[in-house]
Amino acid sequence: MLHMHIDAWTLAVSCTAAFLVGLGKGGLAAMGTFGVPLMALSMSPIRAAAILLPVFVFSDVFALWMYRRHFSARNLRILIPAACVGICFGWLMASRVSDAGVAILVGVIGLGFCVNNWRIRRHPPTPRPADVPRGIFWGGLLGFASFVSHAGAPPFQVYVFPQRLPKLVYAGTSAIVFAAANAVKLVPYWALGQFSAPNLTLSIYMLLPAFIGTQVGMRLVRVIPERAYYLFLQVALSVVSVELIAKGLRP
Repeated sequence: MLHMHIDAWTLAVSCTAAFLVGLGKGGLAAMGTFGVPLMALSMSPIRAAAILLPVFVFSDVFALWMYRRHFSARNLRILIPAACVGICFGWLMASRVSDAGVAILVGVIGLGFCVNNWRIRRHPPTPRPADVPRGIFWGGLLGFASFVSHAGAPPFQVYVFPQRLPKLVYAGTSAIVFAAANAVKLVPYWALGQFSAPNLTLSIYMLLPAFIGTQVGMRLVRVIPERAYYLFLQVALSVVSVELIAKGLRP
């Protein structure tokens, strides 16, 4: 029986978000970015991020096992500490900014993700190695965006993509960085009181859709045309992000 505080609409939206997260983990890159913006249409963005966090941690276990031998140690040494600083900053912001303000911020991050993907595809960046100053800056933004809406992918891409890492090393570095960030986020979300019984109950219901999404994603990634996929992703995420910004601006 469902918990008394979980209505059917919230459950449906949350399970859909979990399925999208699973699609992302299964190979349809960036689908997980929909999670928080979609759930935030029916609840607080911080609550949405907290409910999704156990789903990400659950998925991270499989990603860590898959890529345990493929990663860039230098990038990990730079990005993980910087991300922790960004997460702490997000923690401070969450306790001082209204739900409407966070909704606007999540919407802006979503639009930024779309613009960044478009820019990278139109104008591939010049190859450059990992460096500490840029890594600290983008790693900090990664942690902050990840804390607010689990959307740390754009800063990660801006910093790591120009390094032209081998495909498996890129994927493994991403898996480890975000697994570490998600583990660290457990502490501030707990301190903010977001791991209540209703929230954790909803998180448990979302594990199965996330697992199914992973299996579906692994199959769809082989048949969906890349151009059509990214066009759909950017249009849909832009619409959701604009709606979130409008929601935050309404009296």
